Formats: sequence, C-alpha cells, structure tokens
Amino acid sequence: MGAFGDSFVVSFLAQYWLPIAISAVVARLVINRYHNGLNNYPGPFLASLTDFWRMWDVYGQRPEITHQKLHIKYGDVVRLGPNTLSFADPKALKAIYGLNKGFVKSDFYVVQQSTVKGHSLASLFSTTDEGFHAQFRRCVNSAFAMSALVQYEPFVDNTTKLFLKQTQRLFAASPDGCNFTEWLQFYAFDVIGEITYSKRHGFIEKNEDIDGIVSYLGNLFLYVAPIGQIPWLDLLFLKNPIYLKLAKWGYTDATMPVAKFARDRMAERLGPNLKGDDVDPSKPLLPLSADGDKAAMQNKSPDLLSKFLAARDARPDFMTDTLVQTMAVSMAFAGSETTAISLASVFYYLLRNPSALARLRTELDDAARAGAFGDYDEGLVTWTESQRLPYLDACIKEAFRLHPAAGLPLERVVPEPGAEIAGHFVKGGSIVGCSAWIIHRRPEIWGEDVDVYRPERWLVDESVKASGSEAGEALRREETRVREMNGMMFQFGMGSRTCIGKNISLLEIYKLVPSLLRRFDIRFKDPSQEWKLVNAWFVKQSNFQAMFEMRDLVRPENGNENEKEVAAA
Repeated sequence: MGAFGDSFVVSFLAQYWLPIAISAVVARLVINRYHNGLNNYPGPFLASLTDFWRMWDVYGQRPEITHQKLHIKYGDVVRLGPNTLSFADPKALKAIYGLNKGFVKSDFYVVQQSTVKGHSLASLFSTTDEGFHAQFRRCVNSAFAMSALVQYEPFVDNTTKLFLKQTQRLFAASPDGCNFTEWLQFYAFDVIGEITYSKRHGFIEKNEDIDGIVSYLGNLFLYVAPIGQIPWLDLLFLKNPIYLKLAKWGYTDATMPVAKFARDRMAERLGPNLKGDDVDPSKPLLPLSADGDKAAMQNKSPDLLSKFLAARDARPDFMTDTLVQTMAVSMAFAGSETTAISLASVFYYLLRNPSALARLRTELDDAARAGAFGDYDEGLVTWTESQRLPYLDACIKEAFRLHPAAGLPLERVVPEPGAEIAGHFVKGGSIVGCSAWIIHRRPEIWGEDVDVYRPERWLVDESVKASGSEAGEALRREETRVREMNGMMFQFGMGSRTCIGKNISLLEIYKLVPSLLRRFDIRFKDPSQEWKLVNAWFVKQSNFQAMFEMRDLVRPENGNENEKEVAAA
C-alpha cells in the first residue's frame, strides 16, 4: 500500500507539476499581497507581490527618483514591498529612529558586512543586534566625541596641506582639468587613513586608486544596494557558506582590499604577528601592549587605532581583537565614501550658483582681511575658524539637504506587537523607513523652493532684526524656523544609530571647503555638462570636471603685525 501510494504521488506530480507550481506561486503572491495588513497602504501593485520589484528599481541606480514620484502620487506612506513601507511625514522620524523605541535595523545592513579570511565582521553600522551595538558604541564613543576633534585636526591638516600642494602641481592652469569627484574621494580616503592609522593610503601622492580600493568599493555598493532588497540572496553570492569556508581554509581570498590595508597598518604598529596573512593562531590577533609601550604609543600617535586598542585593553571581556580590526576596517567604508560625496555636492552646487559662490568668497576674504585666520601662507582654515563663518555653514548645510549621501530609506523593523507611526498603526515585523531624499524636500519644513539651492534659507532673515514693536517676535519665529530645519536634517541618520563618524566628516568638510576656496578659483571645465548620479545605496557623482587657477591669499589689512597677533592667539 505504501509503495502504491508513493507511486501515485510521483505519478501525480509528474503529470500536474506545472499547475501545482503555478498554484504555489500564486498562493505565495496572495500571501505577500495581504501580509501584515499592508494591503491597506498604496503603492505599485507589483511591489505588494514581490521584493523583486524594488530590487529591480534599485538595480536601475536611481531609486530616489522613483521614491519621490511615488510619494507625490500616493501620499506620505508608500508600500515598497510585501513587508516594506516608506514614510515621508517628518513626524515618522521620531517614531522610527527615536531613542528606546525598539526598532532595529533590517537585514539590508547585514549584506554590507565586510569579510576577512572567511568571516563576516558585524560593525557598528551593520549589526542588527541592538545590545551588541550599545556595548560596542560605549567602548569607542569617546574617540568620536566633538571634544576629540582637536586631537585629529593635525592629521587632517597634514593631508590637506598635501592636497592643496598636489592640486596646485597637478591641476592649476592645466587645460585637461580635474576629475573633481575622484580627487575629493582620494582626499577623503587619505584623511581617514591618517586619522585612523597615522598613515595615508597614498591616493593623493600618486593620484591613483591605490590597490583598486575605490573601484572595489564602487562595485561593492553596486552589489549591496540591489541585493540588500532581498538579503537572503547574499548567501548565494558574496557570503555563500561554501565560498567563505574555502576562504577560511585558505583556498580562496575573500578579504577586502580595505581590510588588507588595515591589517598591514596594524602589523606596522603592533609587530610581526600581524604581517601579511600569516597569523600565528596561538597568539592574539592584536597582542596586548605593556603599559609603558601602550603609553608611548598613545603619546606618539593619538590616532583612532590607538583609541580602539585602549578600549580593548579597558574592556577585554567585550572589545575583542576582531572588533578592533572591524572598527579599523569600517572607518574606510564609513569615512571616505560619504564624506567625498558631500564635499563634491558642496562644490558642485556652489559652481552651479555663482551668486552663492561670490557671497561665500566675500565672507572668506572679509574674514581674511580682518585677521580672522591664523594661516596666511598655505590658506588652511581651522575648525574653530570655520565655525565663525555663517554663510559657509549655510552653504554646506544646503548641500547636505539637497544631496544627502544615503539614497535609500534607512530600514528598521517594527517591534512586536506593533507601533504607531505618524498616525498609522503598523504591525510588528514590518520593515519601515524614511529617506533623506524625501524628508529633505518637505515644503512645510524647507519652504516651497525645495529643489533650489538657496543657502540663505539657513540664515535668520536680516529684515526681522530692524527695530520695531514686532521685531522681537519676528526674530524668534526666524530662529525657531532655522532650529526646526536643523532638527529635521537626516543625512547622518538619527537616534542611537546616528553615524558615529559624523563629527570627523564635518571636521574634514568644514576645513577643506574654505581652505580650497582661499587658494584657488574653481570653475567647470564645461558648464553645459551636468553631473551624473548613481544611487548604489550612496548617491555617487561622476562627470564633474573642474578647472583650477591659483589665487593670491587675501591678507590682513593691518599687515604682519595683526597676522602675528592672530597666529599667537
């Protein structure tokens, strides 16, 4: 009877396999359509059936345009997948990303974990474990505090001086112009290398992509963005268990170029146990330093690696050798791509808006004449000096607003049993998120001209400062308006998962922009050429060719005496 039954089942399946398969697929699509009650939210019909819809959209490399159009068509909540909602209402920010709300990162971020010798490294950015993230962040948080910036500024200055010198040598008055986006990325990579390891990668010296790191990261993000929409596909490709096992055994090399650079720098710092890929398994990856050696190392180079090692020595129960390496590796990912994108945005929008560039130039020159800068030889601007330039601040913030680096919703998983988000109850397990490309264009926050680069929106309207009975109230309204805009800026994320390297990125940007403008006149090689954007998770620019001409540094009107007083101060 059993054999007969088995034979019947095999015969039935062989005869009706096609309608059975079609029925199974239809059933799956119906389940997806009505999953978690998300059928109540509008969006493309195909998006409600399968995540392959959004995967295909992201593969097209401009999903931020799709999202903008969908929110215009359907409103503040749009269904992007069977289990995914995108929110455009700014009220959703606090509900989703606020502290202690219970929302965790989705598996989209797991796809971005780097691999070293067959192991995935969960970083501060990519981990979905909030408990792990909280402990990890406590270990290294002080290294990224605003108060720590003064320790890193000499590192930034070293690279910036070289960058200015190489810009003059390679591009000043050159008829070929400069691939500005690439050149800025070389800068960002070398700065983060110096801050992290006290050693640059060498991009600026050689004006080339060292070890193919930039190219590799570009290709990696082209993979991460679409595959991240269906994360389990990553197990078939980059994180295939068989491939990783072969890498662990040494048959293949799954170590990323950035990770190799990090290992080499740690080998130089900590001794022969780390040189190359021949690691002695009987010894710790990063040997504990003797107190005297540790103190000498920290006094010699208070870079990020020193601080990560100090955190490991302070918390060896949690801050393992692997986590030190993970932090060193992730700095290159987080610290280069987004900073370079933001720098390119600032310069592009300034060149596209000559009146804004002229006003910023006037602010810089007036400050120089007033003796506001300490450096009148190379044109370097310190962090403190940059904070006294309100129009510079407005220009940078406006570039952040119009071109945030991340081009996809920052996905979070709704905790059980569900949550209220901007007036909508969403069941637990659903994936929700907001995109800075949507939030930063809300007219009720930024004004009706949301698509216009207008730095003046960040300044308190001068007209309200006039005397009069209503002047005080008008001034308070203006200050409230600017404060609310600042509170809605989303380019670094929000809440407990705000980018930990935010302050370092700001340090680079607020120093390089004024320093470069003091030294050079910059213009488009061909003003008729628009830049090209590729949204591969980060919205990277290309086709931005610039021309550089040296300009004389504007000096204090009172001459050397005033200059010396400023330098001494």
